[in-house]
Amino acid sequence: MSIRGLALVLLLAAVLASSASAGAPFRATMSELPASLRGTMTGSSWRPACPVGLDDLRLVRVSHWGFDGRVRTGRLIVHRDVASDMVAVLRRLYAARFPIRRMVPVDAYGASDFRSIEADNTSAFNCRPVEGTSRWSEHAYGRAIDLNPIENPYVSADGASSHRASRPYLVRTRHRPGMAVEGGVVVRAFDAVGWSWGGRWIGVKDYQHFSASGR
Repeated sequence: MSIRGLALVLLLAAVLASSASAGAPFRATMSELPASLRGTMTGSSWRPACPVGLDDLRLVRVSHWGFDGRVRTGRLIVHRDVASDMVAVLRRLYAARFPIRRMVPVDAYGASDFRSIEADNTSAFNCRPVEGTSRWSEHAYGRAIDLNPIENPYVSADGASSHRASRPYLVRTRHRPGMAVEGGVVVRAFDAVGWSWGGRWIGVKDYQHFSASGR
């Protein structure tokens, strides 16, 4: 095959892949945690001392758009009483073609919040305390999510971020793909299910953080 012929084949493949993604319907499932996932989580993101049991949690599999314009299947672990809320939000984000970098349980990063953020991973359940305290995070209940944490950084009171890749996103007036902004589709979707946004906090800002309780 000539170079020109190969180029045409590659172009056609790219067009077909794009068309397939464009017409892909949103898909979502909610299920109890399978035995394999329970084993992975135990001793990592979950321990017997956690405020919720494994039976209280659900695995949510959902379609989402990647930054490359392709449809992916993400996995989130959330409390069973907010699983439907999460699907409703992600359905709206999918319809708006809002991009999410990746979405896997935090155990892929050894339950390290820092490493998960560095990978720009969207995650929910992680049995951990609020940084610098002994109080359980809302993530420890499965009732909070951190969305695109590089594009939506935690910003300390002095305006800094611990993640180098997040520094260009400290200026929130320039809206770029993957950002949660006031009046944007992400914030409106969470508002619609009664969840609160860390971007509205006084003092520190946690632009990635959405929770059912507001904490």
